[in-house]
Amino acid sequence: MPVAIETYTEELYAALRGRRTVAPLTAREPGITIDDAYQISLGLLSRRLADGEKLIGKKIGVTSKPVQTALGVYQPDFGYLTDRMRCEGEVPISRELIQPRAEGEIAFVLGKDLVGPGITAADVLAATDHVTPCFEIVDSRIEGWKIRIQDTIADNASSGMFVLGEARVDPRGFDFVTCGMVIEKNGEIISTGAGAAALGSPVTCVAWLANTLGARGVSLLAGDIVLSGSLVPLEPVVPGDRMRLRLGGAGGAEVVFT
Repeated sequence: MPVAIETYTEELYAALRGRRTVAPLTAREPGITIDDAYQISLGLLSRRLADGEKLIGKKIGVTSKPVQTALGVYQPDFGYLTDRMRCEGEVPISRELIQPRAEGEIAFVLGKDLVGPGITAADVLAATDHVTPCFEIVDSRIEGWKIRIQDTIADNASSGMFVLGEARVDPRGFDFVTCGMVIEKNGEIISTGAGAAALGSPVTCVAWLANTLGARGVSLLAGDIVLSGSLVPLEPVVPGDRMRLRLGGAGGAEVVFT
């Protein structure tokens, strides 16, 4: 029996707007494929764009071992970023999200198009205008985060909102492998990580995304923001929490959850 793409798309869209969860798709539709899930994700995006949101980039998910272990998902995926998802320091999780978790990443802002397949790490660096540390606040419309890879892909890679840091760092010469990240929550250090946590390098993650998208006839475009994947474990957050990250050689970012 074919997967009911439109039905699941509408269900996830309603869950997004209504701030409620749904049962895992994989529990109800054992035959759902990764391609099916990406079709649902694209349908979800089209509904958001019809609401007036604007596409401003992509996110890569599930790139580090701590995140893979926490979610039980062992391969990367991607989702879409819209202007409604971007915040400036304050993230209204009580109004917008359901079961949020924060993670520290490096965001790439492209100065040139990246059209896969065949994209290399050198191509990524040449196309990147600047990088900056950022927080991504992931969320799941799937009940209790009980997800398999198809669930998170269909749910726009479990995306929520994000906050970019102020630094604009030239990627050429920056050490993406050994750069260290320190995360503080409510004034206490809770985790540390390094660039190598994300598939060996965040640059590798962006090349993977460009090539994966290219195989689907989609390009990364100049001006796109690309969140390259977490360098640290996911951290549940509630209104009133404050978090800060520092990235060696690249400044930091701060966020307040309301």
